[in-house]
Amino acid sequence: MKNLTDNTSVQPLFQEFQLGSLSLSSRIVMAPMTRGFSPGGIPTEDVAAYYRRRAEHDVGLIVTEGTGINHRASVSGSSIPLFYGEKALQGWEQVVKEVHEAGGKIAPQLWHVGMTRNPGDEPNIDAMPVGPSGLALTGEKVSDPLTTEEIHDLVSAYAQGAADAKQLGFDAIEIHGAHGYLIDQFIWSHTNRRTDEYGGDIKGRTRFAVEIVEACREAVGPDFPIIFRFSQWKMSDYKAKIAETPEELEEFLTPLVEAGVDIFHTSTRRFWEAEFEGSDLNLAGWTKKISGKPTIIVGSIGLNGEFTSGAGAETTSLDGLMERFQHDEFDMAAVGRSLLMDPAWAEKVRDGRADELQAYSRESLNTLY
Repeated sequence: MKNLTDNTSVQPLFQEFQLGSLSLSSRIVMAPMTRGFSPGGIPTEDVAAYYRRRAEHDVGLIVTEGTGINHRASVSGSSIPLFYGEKALQGWEQVVKEVHEAGGKIAPQLWHVGMTRNPGDEPNIDAMPVGPSGLALTGEKVSDPLTTEEIHDLVSAYAQGAADAKQLGFDAIEIHGAHGYLIDQFIWSHTNRRTDEYGGDIKGRTRFAVEIVEACREAVGPDFPIIFRFSQWKMSDYKAKIAETPEELEEFLTPLVEAGVDIFHTSTRRFWEAEFEGSDLNLAGWTKKISGKPTIIVGSIGLNGEFTSGAGAETTSLDGLMERFQHDEFDMAAVGRSLLMDPAWAEKVRDGRADELQAYSRESLNTLY
């Protein structure tokens, strides 16, 4: 690809962003991407260097790969990083040190995979997957629904992760409420069949997420930024929706804002697609309009194929992205696959070095570039 866009038109992405205590040198965000290079759940020196390289090349905010909260069934795999235990937290402390030395900012993504975990999965093979109704994303019954006490314990685990993140020196936290994982399993009516206060209408189904945000806010204080990531689509159903209309989206967003969310990270597969009929606004644009909060746009930025296809993708123009920025639909842009294989992607875009940008190859998943 020869023409990314006119060099001057991308410069707004490299303006500073300020929100309370969070000050970013650019509006480029490294999107969270599961890598699986943390044996025993402990981030290594290689992981720290991987994140540092992005900070060295004008990525404003790094959101780490999903990292498991303190619950035996929070992750699925022995090399997925954890966010509890002395050794894992020491590993994350080194990651923060490396990123800060390079002038970057970083947030851990606090994660629980919920019912996407298979019985017998590592690291705790005896731990059954948990969810609001014990249903897999496909609808089959796998385990018992979470009890109210178990829900409260999970909320506390998220809060402990938030407190630890602040103590370790992270600049913000991101709560993973997207893609059909645990929090999203409460939000989505297909996987939440509860009849108590955590089920029913959209307000009830959002209660778990709201309580997590409230607990995290109490744990970190009023000035520490909380990012909440959500999506309409699920890994099992790309056409799924938690909100069919802007009015339903408002019912979902309003209690989260009141609970203490500072920034919404709106996950879509293709950022250029309109979210609701009758408007060109995408999910980030609608979320910003409704909530009044800053949004992070994401979804195949700079590439011509969505990541869920599992295939490679060629580089493509950023003109559509910049048009939405000019219309004030988002505040930051999260980039995944392009940054996964090229730590200097943001710098090359900033400097107009389009001929140096690389097409995405699935082979990059096997290496920490």
